[in-house]
Amino acid sequence: METYGIEKMGIIGPKAVYRNLTPAQLVEAALRRGEGTLSNTGALVVTTGKYTGRSPDDKFIVDTEGVHNEIAWGKVNRPISREKFNAIKGKVAAYLQGREVFIFDGMAGADSKYTKKFRIINELASQNLFIHQLLIRPNEEQLANYGEPDYTMLVAPGFKCDPEVDGVHSEAAIMIDYEAHCIVICGSQYAGEIKKSVFSTMNYVMTKENVLPMHCSANMDPETHETAVFFGLSGTGKTTLSADPSRKLIGDDEHGWSPDGVFNFEGGCYAKCINLSAENEPDIYNAIRFGSLVENVIMDPETREFDFNDGSLTENTRVGYPVEYINNSQIPGIGGIPKVVIFLTADAFGVLPPISRLDKNAAMYHFVTGFTSKLAGTERGVTEPQPTFSTLFGEPFMPMDPSVYAGMLGDKLEKYGTKVYLVNTGWAGGSAAQGAKRMKLKYTRAMVTAALNGSFDNIEFKHHDVFNVDYPTQCPNVPDEMLDARGMWADKAAYDEQANKLATMFSENFAKKYPNMPKEITEAGPKAK
Repeated sequence: METYGIEKMGIIGPKAVYRNLTPAQLVEAALRRGEGTLSNTGALVVTTGKYTGRSPDDKFIVDTEGVHNEIAWGKVNRPISREKFNAIKGKVAAYLQGREVFIFDGMAGADSKYTKKFRIINELASQNLFIHQLLIRPNEEQLANYGEPDYTMLVAPGFKCDPEVDGVHSEAAIMIDYEAHCIVICGSQYAGEIKKSVFSTMNYVMTKENVLPMHCSANMDPETHETAVFFGLSGTGKTTLSADPSRKLIGDDEHGWSPDGVFNFEGGCYAKCINLSAENEPDIYNAIRFGSLVENVIMDPETREFDFNDGSLTENTRVGYPVEYINNSQIPGIGGIPKVVIFLTADAFGVLPPISRLDKNAAMYHFVTGFTSKLAGTERGVTEPQPTFSTLFGEPFMPMDPSVYAGMLGDKLEKYGTKVYLVNTGWAGGSAAQGAKRMKLKYTRAMVTAALNGSFDNIEFKHHDVFNVDYPTQCPNVPDEMLDARGMWADKAAYDEQANKLATMFSENFAKKYPNMPKEITEAGPKAK
């Protein structure tokens, strides 16, 4: 039996080893093994059990001499010893002995200058299907000449850790050894852990090659190749706004910005399904077909039709599919130097301008801050919006100090003259708690279009003294009054109070998290009156 060298990882005597099976073969294997069922669209549907999302408390980085001084240790990047890592890795390898093993040899990084080879070794055929669709798939020649991978990942959700013995926090562990080029995931069946472990690895290694790793979506003009990137936390519209019918989608989540341009780290998409509709997000809706992996979406057992509005298992319902399932995808996922960077926020306080222009220092401030806000009522006793500050719009996946990434962004903005806009896709004319409405998507799209096509270049801007940004007085296809955040509030004193409250939250968060940031960046942020 061909084992493809998995004994190097300690896996001796597997029942069978399958390498780079086709999606059809993987679906057949998953059905044979009872891992899931088919929907009426042909998608493979699974439930992931106890873990229906990422488990940040169970994520570790191996603390070795070679990386110790580069990692931003703390609540996000927790250390684990090489000894404990190797002990768990050995147990996972032993667990996989005598079992079917599914290998996917793929790549991350669409630009061949920066491509890294990832070998994913799975216990489950369904998870192997997922990562087959999410990474960049090698062609026959690339697979024949694949050689040794740059990084190897063992994924065994069926192996449960013993926290007392293994020195971890629960039955699950997600561990990266940057020096040994090895990743181990066990105890959790949530497929996003595989994808994000690849991302976390790229976010470390790419900085050493003058590539800024970004948690963003990206698209480009099909004729001019003018490129834009969109940063934003969950619920801000990153996927929706980058899926523009008039532009080519480079990717929806993970990219690098090199001296040559932007490139997708991935070959697929991992989209939320909650409240999905054909009308609002047709691209994602139509991508749920044979070859896609659907997680935790409730399905009628007889008709096999999805109920996307049912969040009884989790609100974090997901589908993974290859980027080719999106009609206007850019293959390979490579674009030019970004002409425009857009930071998206959904401000439930209802006070940030709908769109504002940022200079270099303000851009670095907002990049490091990574602001959005949650609605009131998502938790018991919460009656007003709750701010969320996620460093670099992707704090859980950034292993190094934020200043490393912010400095790289600042250098690139200055070198290429890239314009930066902060777009508020949230509430207008009042806060969410007051019953105000979100900014209409058609207006937000019009503002983004104006930012991309240069319409703001010859338009007058006003300065917002509290948020310390400039906002336009006009925008094509948007009523002038919709651009003035304060003007949309009937009660101006209430607006001022709410704006000052949010500005204070910005300042306090920045002072606490980034006390050593350069003065010019600190002073580019909001200033409560």
